[in-house]
Amino acid sequence: MDQGTHYEVKDMALAQQGMMNIELAEQHMAALLNVKERFAREQPFAGIRIGLALHVTKETAVLVRTLRAGGAEVAITGCNPLSTQDDVSAALAKEGVHVWAYKGETTEDYYRYLNSVIAFKPHITIDDGCDLVSEIHKKHQHLIPTIIAGCEETTTGIIRLQAMVKDKALKYPMIAVNDNKTKHLLDNYYGTGQSTLDGILRATNVLIAGKNVVIAGYGSCGKGVALRSKGHGASVIVVEVDPFRALQAAYDGFSVMPMAHAAALGDIFITVTGNKHVIRPEHIKAMKDGAILANSGHFDLEIDMKSLRSIAASTRRVRPSLDEYIVNGKKIFLCGEGRLVNLAAAEGHPSEVMSTSFCGQALACEYAVKHKGSMPVDVIQLPEEIDQRISTAQLKAMGIVIDQLTPEQKKYMESWEEGT
Repeated sequence: MDQGTHYEVKDMALAQQGMMNIELAEQHMAALLNVKERFAREQPFAGIRIGLALHVTKETAVLVRTLRAGGAEVAITGCNPLSTQDDVSAALAKEGVHVWAYKGETTEDYYRYLNSVIAFKPHITIDDGCDLVSEIHKKHQHLIPTIIAGCEETTTGIIRLQAMVKDKALKYPMIAVNDNKTKHLLDNYYGTGQSTLDGILRATNVLIAGKNVVIAGYGSCGKGVALRSKGHGASVIVVEVDPFRALQAAYDGFSVMPMAHAAALGDIFITVTGNKHVIRPEHIKAMKDGAILANSGHFDLEIDMKSLRSIAASTRRVRPSLDEYIVNGKKIFLCGEGRLVNLAAAEGHPSEVMSTSFCGQALACEYAVKHKGSMPVDVIQLPEEIDQRISTAQLKAMGIVIDQLTPEQKKYMESWEEGT
């Protein structure tokens, strides 16, 4: 491990490769670079410290550069023990960013690094999964009066924040960047759909065509995974607890059934629910020999890992991101240690996807500074206008020009008197 006054990373010798990977990411992140250019002129974050607990990837590095261009001091750590790209953390350290992250962090290091970011005394927090916010609320409430707001990146974090609101535990405003329409479309739907299968393929090199793929959860992420699985030639089975989502999955042409029924049919199981113990021992025992398990939810709880280890006669690592468990004489394969497979076994979402998500984060931070002191202590959604700005920026990056309403059409849309 390499350590300095402002960093702790795996190997500083990886920094040059990290710089090149960040450069490649920027090639596909024109929308975010447009925000960076404006921030550099306007300096919205002068005197502001921003603390991040995000996946430390090449795309996140572009967000860090964007915030710093706007005048912010930035400290960052990972939000998942297996998602850090070590070359990127080294590159950020070389650029002078406060960074504590390496791939394969112990639980002790994970929380030590979170507390390093907290010791940075951020005015704004950016979280993916709510661990940073939770740690501040549980152990560092004395810092809350100086915190302007926080931003949350993912569905799991929003679920936790809503629980905090319900318990009256939330003490500073949280902006639900996850709930931006652009985030749901690109990150959850297209990003998770592609990167989840990318992770499974890198871990297993299995042929998806002809397989029964069981997808637990049919929210935006589950829909994306189902679409991509179908595109690869799989027969898709959806497991849901929400009647409307189950109905939508059925009308989309997928089989819908409880996990207890799907367990014996599936070849590949993918969890994307944001809940815990979606796949339990009774399901695993019913599975076929050779079944593959993968989780694309934020935490390693969706597959009951503790129970899997307890019922397995033996375990061995058969590939870098693939473990074999022998259960009742059958081989069960687990991708990425049950952690989110797209980052544990692959590189996460494509840069173009994260450009729009991180536009949301950057603009949320700007919104927080502009509305300091006037936001309620609640989970807040950004105005529709910000989603429109992100969409417009991404369309421009893609070279797409859209139509405009004529004055007559605008008048018609604003009136009620003209009918048939």
